[in-house]
Amino acid sequence: MAGAPIYMDHHATTPVDERVLAAMVPYFVEQFGNAASRAHGHGRAARDAVELARNEVAGLIGAKPGELIFTSGATESDNLTIHGVAKAREADGKHIVTVRTEHRAVLDSCAALEREGWEVTRLEVSPEGLVAPEAVADALTDQTVLLSVMLANNEVGVVQPLAEIGGLARARGVLFHCDAAQGVGYLPFSVEDLQVDLASLSAHKMYGPKGVGALYVRQHVQTRGMLAAQMHGGGHEGGLRSGTLNVPGIVGFGAAATIMQKEGETEAARLASLRDAMSSRLLGELEEVHLNGAASPRHPGNLNLSFGYVDGPRLLLELSGVVSVSSGAACSSAVEGPSYVLEAMGVPKAQSAASVRFGLGRHTTEAEVDMVADAVVETVSRLRERSPLWARRSSGKPVDW
Repeated sequence: MAGAPIYMDHHATTPVDERVLAAMVPYFVEQFGNAASRAHGHGRAARDAVELARNEVAGLIGAKPGELIFTSGATESDNLTIHGVAKAREADGKHIVTVRTEHRAVLDSCAALEREGWEVTRLEVSPEGLVAPEAVADALTDQTVLLSVMLANNEVGVVQPLAEIGGLARARGVLFHCDAAQGVGYLPFSVEDLQVDLASLSAHKMYGPKGVGALYVRQHVQTRGMLAAQMHGGGHEGGLRSGTLNVPGIVGFGAAATIMQKEGETEAARLASLRDAMSSRLLGELEEVHLNGAASPRHPGNLNLSFGYVDGPRLLLELSGVVSVSSGAACSSAVEGPSYVLEAMGVPKAQSAASVRFGLGRHTTEAEVDMVADAVVETVSRLRERSPLWARRSSGKPVDW
């Protein structure tokens, strides 16, 4: 639509790729069968489409098709993992290890288990947002049944050292779960190389439709009954997730995964170049701007900055006519207060309250980056002109913003 703001909130969601939509359309009207109806052609056609998509999504992460089950999204996949492993392995131990900066679906699921008597260790992160493998090793005990560490943080984009962490979990016989919704396709992610046992995925983070995701479940986890179903009624998806399958959504997920597998590496390099150019401009042209999270390794499309001596909500409001950005994760938008991710990193509240997450994506152009950078420089400069704290700082007087 004419005059619409530039979209730079791709960590919240991505638009459906036109190629993905084209693959989905026939399964709404022409090939509308239920994939569980195997007695007739309509059902078999739907089932075949689902199995093709299962192969496509599995191929993106180096998994076997039979190790992938479809869900409604990464939030359900996270819940199924944590509650499912807890129910299946309670007799082996009641201890889970995770990280303070994980997605709310992981943290809230762990908190629910805590209320049922489970012990949960939430590991601290460095000021750059990274968890130390040594801290992971120290936290694992003979009662630990699950370790959950995400691929790329959805707020600050930092990429955790999963290969080393996966090796620690494997050596101790602890199941290793990774919420990989952010970053798959843009970042190297092989379940074999990283020794991941369970991984949560989401279609709408990779230009597929909303409302569909997947959970990778390593074959031995399934055969040894180490994950208990949390939805019952029909035994769909190997008995791990009952319910009529969203065939058009799954087809779209498969198409999106195929595109990411073919184009993701090139796209990541392009995004990183645009992101770095934007970062250089804002850090170079404005004083008191701080990068949140490690500069590397980082999601190629993520730039999270705090702008000193500026009211954060006012800055977002002023920018909203030019660019759609956010101050944090969409999953936490209903929770008032500073970002729990930045808080865990030790970022002062005043600084975290003035943070902006720029999420560049597939359709972001160099011209758009320049336009947004121009708008941010102009807006921040204008807001600071009205700020008594900025005036005090400019006069050389000490001030804590």
